[in-house]
Amino acid sequence: MEKDTKIGRALQLVRKMGMVRPRDVAAYGIPPEYLRRLHARGVLEQPVRGLYRIADAQPSALASLATVAKRVPGGVICLLSALRFHEFTTQSPPDVWLGIPSRSRTPALGALRVSVVRYSTVSLANGCETHRIEGVPVRLTNPGKTVADCFKYRNKIGLDVAIEALRECRRLRLATPSELVDYARANRVLNVMRPYLEALSFCVPSPYPCASAGRD
Repeated sequence: MEKDTKIGRALQLVRKMGMVRPRDVAAYGIPPEYLRRLHARGVLEQPVRGLYRIADAQPSALASLATVAKRVPGGVICLLSALRFHEFTTQSPPDVWLGIPSRSRTPALGALRVSVVRYSTVSLANGCETHRIEGVPVRLTNPGKTVADCFKYRNKIGLDVAIEALRECRRLRLATPSELVDYARANRVLNVMRPYLEALSFCVPSPYPCASAGRD
């Protein structure tokens, strides 16, 4: 009877949390062995090693972001993956783009495709927000930070992608001009972004006066 109760509690936790690690159920006094038993019965599945979710769940197109966030809680979803989440684009990148602290070890995520970008501690904390995906809290860069990051890492993703991200940010009004300038300055790419900001009628602070000020 006690065994059935613990299996039921383990299953309930998985349903509530979306995905769990063995340590998650252990924190509630449930031996991780019950996760393995539910997996053996086909009730749970493992999207990657060490993570369990309900086998009959219908994962969304963003489920891979939740999987990575659960395995690497200290990281933040960024660049192309953040662009997709914020609907700058309808294209889904084959890799999950993940920012991690500059001195952290590269996470081993098995067959899951991940592109790792290293951030300073300050940059990793700046401009992040948390959303729930598949029941999992996922840290992502916000729209303004994402655009500035695209310019900072333009050699990795392409300058054309960064410019298009800025255009979409402008069109969808996902960040204010001052936010974009602040994130660009923090990333030390304001001079790189300046001509594109001005071309889109964003007001850029001195030393370059903005001739289009007041249009918005």
